[in-house]
Amino acid sequence: MGSRAVWMFRGLEGLFAVYKPPGVHWKLIRDGIETNLLKGLNSAPPLEPRKQIAFLPEIREGSDGSTELTLTATRLPILANHPLVTGPQFKKLHVGVGHRLDAFSSGVLVLGVGQGNKMLADLCNSQTTRDYTVEGEFGLATEDFSHTGRLVERTTYDHITQDDLERVLGMIQGSNQKALITYSNIDLSSQQAYELAVKGSLYPHGKSPPILTGLRCLSFKPPYFTLEMQCVNETQRVLRRVVHEVGLELRSTAVCTGVRRTRDGPFSLQAALTHKHWSFPEITEAIRQSQFSWRKRTPKEPQPQNKNTEKVRMKRKGAAGQD
Repeated sequence: MGSRAVWMFRGLEGLFAVYKPPGVHWKLIRDGIETNLLKGLNSAPPLEPRKQIAFLPEIREGSDGSTELTLTATRLPILANHPLVTGPQFKKLHVGVGHRLDAFSSGVLVLGVGQGNKMLADLCNSQTTRDYTVEGEFGLATEDFSHTGRLVERTTYDHITQDDLERVLGMIQGSNQKALITYSNIDLSSQQAYELAVKGSLYPHGKSPPILTGLRCLSFKPPYFTLEMQCVNETQRVLRRVVHEVGLELRSTAVCTGVRRTRDGPFSLQAALTHKHWSFPEITEAIRQSQFSWRKRTPKEPQPQNKNTEKVRMKRKGAAGQD
């Protein structure tokens, strides 16, 4: 394996984000990027073939006209290591995919290469939030909550105002905030809970159901509306169901017409490579830029704390103050 190709591969070990267009399965994107990376690695010039000493027969003529067979030492390349014999230097490259997007959705999709797959697992296991822009349409109801599903009902929506929509969104966010506090596994009367709530750094501890940590309306032009959601442990179907529930709470119906992820942990839309930039040099540069930044920007998961632990900590502080 050529040292140039190895050096290029080491530059690929890390995380990067791409923009997934709607209507395309994430597996096709992963396979296409893997193919582009393999082409880039295998385009590196190989090392010169190793050489070995061989004794070649040679016929020499003497001064008296006679011939003599002699052996001449020479250095010849070892063809067993030649690229035309061994084939491409890289035949397989493991490209991992982080939080996935279904075919209906679009937006930021994080991938990892080589040792970056360990970082990708850390990102997926962390309780970082993801941002979505979700578009909806009032007056329709389908089986799968999307505008492409089988239509099951039509309703009126003229009575819906933006104030009504804001009220329902506030009610949904309030119920999710209660769930977030429940699953954070932190004593609500502790100083730690207060500090995390002020910073907006309260996250669920361990496994939890899908939770919306933020929900607001970006646009309201009936029958169309756009919502912004921040969430953890979600699926795109859950987000489409939220749109459906918003319609029911407003005594109407609603379907989801689009789901776009705008942020996945430290990776935003600005850092996501579009299809025309899925080349080897640009992916390498994107990995280089993210190597030292994503861990610093990933919020740490809060540690569980019970009431007894907090009381002991407060007593120790009081004793230290008296001393």
